[in-house]
Amino acid sequence: MLTSAAPKARSYDVAVAGGGVIGLSTAFAALSSGRRVVVIEPDATKSAAWVAAGMLAPASEAHFGEEALTRLLLAGAARWPDFASALEGAAGETFGFRTTPTVAVGVDAADRSEVRRLVDLQQSLGIEVSTLDRASLRAQEPLLAGSLLEAALFRGDHQVDNRALLGALRSAVVSLGGFFIDDVVCSVSASGAIGKIETAQNGSVEAIDVVVALGARTSQLPGITGADLPIVRPVKGHVLRLRGAEPLIDVTVRALVHGRSVYLVPRADGRLVVGATSEERGFDTTVTAGEVHQLLDDARIVLPGLDELELEEAIAGLRPGTTSNAPVIQRIDDGPVIVATGHFRNGILLAPITAEIVMALLSGTSTTALDLLAAAQGS
Repeated sequence: MLTSAAPKARSYDVAVAGGGVIGLSTAFAALSSGRRVVVIEPDATKSAAWVAAGMLAPASEAHFGEEALTRLLLAGAARWPDFASALEGAAGETFGFRTTPTVAVGVDAADRSEVRRLVDLQQSLGIEVSTLDRASLRAQEPLLAGSLLEAALFRGDHQVDNRALLGALRSAVVSLGGFFIDDVVCSVSASGAIGKIETAQNGSVEAIDVVVALGARTSQLPGITGADLPIVRPVKGHVLRLRGAEPLIDVTVRALVHGRSVYLVPRADGRLVVGATSEERGFDTTVTAGEVHQLLDDARIVLPGLDELELEEAIAGLRPGTTSNAPVIQRIDDGPVIVATGHFRNGILLAPITAEIVMALLSGTSTTALDLLAAAQGS
C-alpha cells in the first residue's frame, strides 16, 4: 500500500484517528473538499473492515425492529456507485466493486419459514425481492445443494473486495496530498477550538477538527470515555477465506442452517469468503477450532463443493456494536472532536454516507443523511 509519512511540523484541518474504512473514507472526503488531512493508524490489518467479507447488503440485512436503520442502509447503498467511481478515479486502481446480487436460502422448514418472514418485512419497506423456486435456483447456481427448495433474490445487494478497498482508499489519500502517521492513538482532547491527538511515539497532533474512528476501541479512548455517547462494544466474528481455481458460485449466498446464519461471498479470482459468527467475547480475537468447524460445516451443507477448496485463512475481528445497531456519528459537546463508530455489520456499506455526515458536521451544513441517522438511533 502507498503511504505518505507526515512531516514533523504541519498544521492540519482534519486529523483522523483510525485507518479503517470509516477513517479512510472520511479522510478521502475531507481531502476531496480541499482540506489538509492526516490519518493516524499503526496497522490497518487490525480493523474490522480488513476482516470483513465486503458485503453491501441493505436488503438482506433488514431485520424486525430495525426499519429506520434499514432506511439508513438503503441510503448508504445508494451512495456507493458514485463513491466507487470517485475513489477509482482518485486512487487509479480498481477494488472489486461488483453489482452481483444476493440470494437468501433456508435449509430446513423452520429456516425457510424465517426467510419468508424476513422477505415479508423487506417488501413492506419497499425493498425489491424476487422469489426463486427450486428449478430457478438450480439454474442460477447449479453447485448449491440440491436439497435447497427455494430462495429470495436481492438484486440491490452487492459486494466489494474489502482489502482492495482499504488499499485504494490509502492510495487515494496519498494521491490527494494526505499524510499518514503510523502510531497508536493514546488520547484525544480539545484545547479551545483546536483538537489534539496524543500518540505513543510521535507526540501530539493538532487540527481544527479531530475525527475518532477507532471502531470498538473508541469508547475506551481517554477523551471519549465518560462523554455522553452510546457505548460501543466489540462483537467478535470469525471469517474464513478459501481459495479455488474458479468461483463455485456467482452470487452472494446468505443461509439459515438449522437456525444458524452463514454467508458465502465469491470473489472473481476463485476465492470464497465464509462468515460470520457473532460472539460477545470482549476484545478477544482468538480463532477457535469450534467456530471454524461450525462455519465450515454449515457452509458445506449449502455449497458441498467447497470441500475441495484450500482453507487459506481463518481470522476473527471485532465489529463495533451499539444497543441500537446504529452508528454513532456526532460532535462531542460542540467541540472540535467528532466520533464516527458503531457501524456493527455495516461499516463498509455505510462508509460513503458516514463520510457525507462527517463532512456536514465539519462544515456546519445539513444533509438528509443526518435525519436518517437520528431516526435509526431512535432519537
